[in-house]
Amino acid sequence: MNKEAGGAKSAAEVTSVAAPAAAVGYSVMQRLMADPMQPVTGTQTWKLTLAYDGTDFQGWQIQPGLPTVQGELQAALSRIVDERPLPQGSGRTDAGVHALAQVASFALRAPIPEENLLRALNRTLPASIRILEARRVRSSFHARHSAHAKTYEYRIFGGVLCPPFLARYVYAYPRPLDLDALQAAARFFIGEHDFLSFAATDPDLAHRTTEPEQDVTAPTAVRTIFASAWERQTAEAGPLLVYRVRGNGFLHHMVRNLVGTMIDVGRGFIAPDAIPKILVSRDRSAAGPTAPARGLFLHSVEYDGTEYDPK
Repeated sequence: MNKEAGGAKSAAEVTSVAAPAAAVGYSVMQRLMADPMQPVTGTQTWKLTLAYDGTDFQGWQIQPGLPTVQGELQAALSRIVDERPLPQGSGRTDAGVHALAQVASFALRAPIPEENLLRALNRTLPASIRILEARRVRSSFHARHSAHAKTYEYRIFGGVLCPPFLARYVYAYPRPLDLDALQAAARFFIGEHDFLSFAATDPDLAHRTTEPEQDVTAPTAVRTIFASAWERQTAEAGPLLVYRVRGNGFLHHMVRNLVGTMIDVGRGFIAPDAIPKILVSRDRSAAGPTAPARGLFLHSVEYDGTEYDPK
């Protein structure tokens, strides 16, 4: 309609036209934001727990022109509340790596109830990303800096023929692996060590944005591993070997390099007691190959629980 045709707009009309909720409808945004617990002004820190299939993403971190989990999450928030915070992940998962319970934090001005943000995000995000929980937390909470420990899981399918519906989520490796040797090697990683021999050289970092990540930019390769063990599981599709490792931090490609080296141990190419020598060498070439990304899952992230305490 012509601007002059209807005369001057009322304040309410101007507000409805200029409202950031235009993409989803003003009335919808009014319902989403009708939360008496939240002030209209100021910002509130949020903690999201999310799961995703990393197959079709170029990792967590935003990269120009490429699909990423962080990028999808930022875009979804923009469509819902017309704000574009950069969600900070507990760690940066690489292209093809999955998450069972990644954690992200960010701040919003919108006073939206927790259950409404959870519902709106799951309606807006692609089906390969699901928000498991959305909680408001203390302003000091940070998904990466506040983490005390993380657990990763790596899955190897040992059957002769890997089913297509499983192939995206395991490393299909039909050759026999000695479980006792794998366990012996895994135990050598427990404790505080310099894991430089198992860190990626990161030639691709130049092509990524400069969001700081603890696991990439830390000045030391020393990490503490609290638990490291293999488990044989029997799935309907065939045998699985599952490696689970829990630590206070992980270097880029560290878990995949641990797994690739231990596969060499399981095949008999490397003795389990060679692991301490590889650690001491601080030389990537001394360790084994990098296992494929598709078998790796960020299993869980641990915090001290104080993020839910009142300010």
